[in-house]
Amino acid sequence: MTTTPVDFATHAQALDEADPLRDFPGRFLGSDDPEIVAYLDGNSLGRPVKASADRLANFVTEMWGGRLIRGWDEQWFDLPVTIGERIGTAVLGAAPGQTTIGDSTTVLLYKIARGALALRQGRTEIVLDRDNFPTDRYLLEAIAGELGLTLRWIEPEFTGGVTAQDVAAVVSERTALVVLSHVAYRSGYLLDAQAICAVTHDAGALLLLDLCHSAGAVEIELDSWAVDFAVGCTYKYLNGGPGAPAFAYVRAEHLADFTQPIWGWMGRESPFEMAQGYVPAEGIRRVISGTPAIIGMLPIQDMLDLIEEAGMPAVREKSVALTEFALELVQEWLVPLGVTVSSPTDSARRGGHVTIDHPEFRDVTARLWQRGIIPDFRRPHGIRIGLSPLSTTYAEVLAGVAAIRDELGKH
Repeated sequence: MTTTPVDFATHAQALDEADPLRDFPGRFLGSDDPEIVAYLDGNSLGRPVKASADRLANFVTEMWGGRLIRGWDEQWFDLPVTIGERIGTAVLGAAPGQTTIGDSTTVLLYKIARGALALRQGRTEIVLDRDNFPTDRYLLEAIAGELGLTLRWIEPEFTGGVTAQDVAAVVSERTALVVLSHVAYRSGYLLDAQAICAVTHDAGALLLLDLCHSAGAVEIELDSWAVDFAVGCTYKYLNGGPGAPAFAYVRAEHLADFTQPIWGWMGRESPFEMAQGYVPAEGIRRVISGTPAIIGMLPIQDMLDLIEEAGMPAVREKSVALTEFALELVQEWLVPLGVTVSSPTDSARRGGHVTIDHPEFRDVTARLWQRGIIPDFRRPHGIRIGLSPLSTTYAEVLAGVAAIRDELGKH
């Protein structure tokens, strides 16, 4: 039976009313802004948490203005590790002592990849895929050039991603490092990290995961999966704000021997001694280089408060339900207009966003933004519907997909 738009509207309202997380969207700034009809780009930049406005204002007047340089001794020096451990525990399935934040994702990816490769001296190949985010590809090309290593490329399907079988086909005794995104930035494909980790380790290599599009949207268990290294940003599903510092994870068994190439005073043993020569700090602090961006770390704490309150299982359940509803609408309204679905239809293999393609979507996206419908556009002709579980309602999904239908129907 064909579902009518009225039925979908009733269904969206019922889903919002029954949602166990229905009170969370109201805790984000912009949730009551009439000019924003549907924010569908939480996988690029998350909405600010309302509590962050007070936290940032209080920091300027009380901590920065009131404590001044004393703030370093009282709190700031340890903040990269303390917030890192909260991310590890609440989001990454990582025991304390393995996660820190600071630098951009690009810089941390460089530091972790170089440190990982140093643990596999004599091996000459890095495995990655051609559909990974451009920075990951560019950076690994640069590292391969620096060290005289060979890149082994995987070619995933357009609507899918890298499988354990794909990895098994290219790893060998020459492989030093496998670098993959846990959720593909374009298709939203969620890889089987545990299976890929096992294949990587069977070859004697190490696995580095990019968690930018999965942290805060899907359940992650780095420790139990035996992942070696991970990096990820905090401005998407962790709502840290534009340019918020990234996080890095180094598995405990690697820390004693792990060295990264950007040596700075805050990653040194006894940094305030200002001693001659670099000796890496014990534990995860050795990943830190220079003075961390304290102000950029502050909003992350408010989103972690919400995630800890909701719990990642509930967050993931909402994420799956939102993307399922979006796909239902796409199949009913958009596929008949020539739209194709470029994301996995199996929720077990899909992250927190859905990508759809149509030749007119570049122009359609510009018109949607003018209407207060905000997804994002990905070349060559895809719209990503990014659904941040704690800030997005089913009504927004309905309004967004309906607007895409209306815009396509005009031409």
